[in-house]
Amino acid sequence: MPDTSIDENAEPTAKAEATKISEPADELVTTQHTLTIKRRKLAYTARTGRVVLRKEVLTDGKFDGHKPKAEVFLTAYTLDGADPATRPVTFAFNGGPGSSSIWLHLGVLGPRRVVSGDVDAPEPPPYGLADNPETLLAHSDLVFIDPVSTGYSRAAEGEKPKEYHGFTPDIEAVGEIIRLWTSRNERWLSPKFVAGESYGTLRAAALAAHLQERRGLFLNGLLLISSVLDMGTIAFHEGNDLPHSLYVPTYAAIAHYHGKHGDRPLADVLAEAEEFASRDLPWALERGARLTESQRADVVSRLAALTGLAESYVDRVNMRIEHVRFFTELLRDRGLTTGRMDGRFTTWEPDGGREHMSDDASISRIIGAYSAGFNHYVRAELGYANDLPYEILSMDVNRDWSYSDFEGRHVSVVDNLSSAMRANPHLRVHVALGHYDGATPYYAAEHVLARLQIPEELRSNVETAYYPAGHMMYVHEPSRVQQAKDLAAFVRTASNR
Repeated sequence: MPDTSIDENAEPTAKAEATKISEPADELVTTQHTLTIKRRKLAYTARTGRVVLRKEVLTDGKFDGHKPKAEVFLTAYTLDGADPATRPVTFAFNGGPGSSSIWLHLGVLGPRRVVSGDVDAPEPPPYGLADNPETLLAHSDLVFIDPVSTGYSRAAEGEKPKEYHGFTPDIEAVGEIIRLWTSRNERWLSPKFVAGESYGTLRAAALAAHLQERRGLFLNGLLLISSVLDMGTIAFHEGNDLPHSLYVPTYAAIAHYHGKHGDRPLADVLAEAEEFASRDLPWALERGARLTESQRADVVSRLAALTGLAESYVDRVNMRIEHVRFFTELLRDRGLTTGRMDGRFTTWEPDGGREHMSDDASISRIIGAYSAGFNHYVRAELGYANDLPYEILSMDVNRDWSYSDFEGRHVSVVDNLSSAMRANPHLRVHVALGHYDGATPYYAAEHVLARLQIPEELRSNVETAYYPAGHMMYVHEPSRVQQAKDLAAFVRTASNR
């Protein structure tokens, strides 16, 4: 092994050279693959690895070069022989904040997918992978991006990771990766899409405006999966009653799934819950102590019936049902809690007196399959080796996340998306929603979409799709197949070709 120690008696120049931080370089591995879809053979190229993100440096007002700031991991799939002038490309990521892109990559969009099983038949270890004939690659090239500190993405040596753990620096970093990939692959004239899930939908909407305003890069469409564009609709904070209403249809859907509504059709239950959540419940919460005894009793009774909770419980929480409390309370009499990401999932709760559940089964039951699948896939099939741990979900990033841009107000990108659509009237938006999603409830998304500040003629640019599943609706096999069709149809239509 070479001697890397520093000679303290060396000349200053020699010392500086010895302590100089090594310059990172792009490290992309190229592999060739084929996939058969309905007897049609799809030949494609995968490029996997880390790209160096650089920042222009000015010293005393003078240009001082491009300094490495981060190494961002991505996986790009391009169809062999396709015309880049007409071939769409979709940039995809998940949310968190702190999540890698593994879920969209191996759940629904990519050419290979994890076999995780579902509520009634979870797969046992060591899990497996399968071809994905429903992949969006049949209709669009794909670029999966892991934001800094997720996946294999890291801040450059000597840089501070926290500088990327915030709304604006995250938008700028992901936007720069999109610009770089588009330029280096000569794809400025390709139809371009951005797909995000969960917090990734908030990132995607902000990116649409950022790319237009800062880079002149106009998108054809946004694919918003499990959408949250205004955090005020899901943040259970003192004085913010909005989530207490907007979550009720999701509570009703989960209660229906677990048998709390007998043989009533789900559509009837949701229609009743939506009307109640839009009219009588907000009115009652706003009235507070001005409600008469009979008015309060009526609201408590109806809210309890819709959510499957006891009237005594609804009364004790003052008609304000916080979501994690709901998942913990609904099946308490059975010793179970429901999932937050997907209310169809249940798990045994060891402490029957808990107010907040100890585990979200809708994550813990599938994360092992995704972890094993990706860690095998990236090395054995994509040919990329890295001894860093692949950060699937970083709670450190989540805790560090800064929303300083929104001091004193709710985090919202409604204005960003509205502005992007007004400036680019060809921008189309697809919103995918799961009825059993307790993280980003579908009725909250509807509430936000109705408040986009766009002219009436642009309302038709926004479409919604609903699935009988949760946050990662593609875990449910029928939903995965249908969602793949819906996304493909959207990309074909919005490509304007």
